[in-house]
Amino acid sequence: IMSIEEKIDQAQGAVKESVGKLPVTKKEKEGAAEKAAAKVKEVAEDVKDAIEGTIDGVKNIINKDKK
Repeated sequence: IMSIEEKIDQAQGAVKESVGKLPVTKKEKEGAAEKAAAKVKEVAEDVKDAIEGTIDGVKNIINKDKK
């Protein structure tokens, strides 16, 4: 099973590969790839935070039920 970080790296690679095929200058490609990769990371961090929040919520419910 891939970790979140591995999935982020895979998505970044796919973005960079796609941007690399665009007919623009090298600098424009690099900028677009970095911007897209940053967005992928941002979304992944949001998902990770949501998952961690859900896990914490479940733990709180379980601990509350134990009391």
